[in-house]
Amino acid sequence: MKSRSSGSVTRLAAPLRALAQRFSFLLLVLASIALMMVGKIDSVSVDSARARVTDAFAPILDAISRPAATAARVVESVVELENAFEENQRLKAENARLLQWKQAALRLEAENNSLRSLLRVRPDPSVNYIAARVIATPGSSFVRTLVVTAGKRDGVRKGQAALAGAGLVGRVIEVGEWSSRILLLTDINARIPVVLANTRQRAILAGDNSDQARLLYLPPESPIQVGEQVVTSGDGGLFPSGLPVGVVTAVSERGVRVLPSADLSRLEHLRLVDFGLPVTDLGPSPEWK
Repeated sequence: MKSRSSGSVTRLAAPLRALAQRFSFLLLVLASIALMMVGKIDSVSVDSARARVTDAFAPILDAISRPAATAARVVESVVELENAFEENQRLKAENARLLQWKQAALRLEAENNSLRSLLRVRPDPSVNYIAARVIATPGSSFVRTLVVTAGKRDGVRKGQAALAGAGLVGRVIEVGEWSSRILLLTDINARIPVVLANTRQRAILAGDNSDQARLLYLPPESPIQVGEQVVTSGDGGLFPSGLPVGVVTAVSERGVRVLPSADLSRLEHLRLVDFGLPVTDLGPSPEWK
């Protein structure tokens, strides 16, 4: 009897199972549509339910995230500690090098003071300068001069050096109350004691009213080469030594030519420098032409 009843149940369940499998997809679609309609119709209830679910899982998520955040902070602290240690080591090494340089500087300063006292070397005089603007070039084929906007009221005096950015330009030959006149080193009346930087050969730089000057009183067979720098020698007390004057551009039987370091055709501003040297008798100034 039991076998007959179980067989009949199985025969009845088989059609129901087939029917459920046939309509399962349709049922899922209908359930999804129903849930969407419920969410649209009663959004407050859905939101409330979602909030309750979120609140229920929040403690669990917080408990899970705490070890991860703690581990991240520990790793970050270790990295910062390692970086601080490396930076400390670098600063210690740099400080040791600076202490070595300080000790070397102190030794050199002491040695310099000792040599100065032994040789009785006088320190270089203080250098004062006045910036002046070029306002006129009243020159001609026979005279090359400039007029600048600085005079006695500004502290300009005769014989001061006139410098541009690249080097020596000339010297002050006339001083008015509000303006001064500068004799360029290429003027035929200009004579400047110079020395060649490489050979240390001394000479006189003389202008000839051209764009370049020439060297006078050189010994025969002087080993001068094109490109050699020419600076002031300090002889005669006119200028201090070492001021850039120009560069040798030609060496031939006709003489040695020197191109001025400063472009004398494009001068707009000059520095009139007082090196603290005594005023030297510069001879008569060239006449205006």
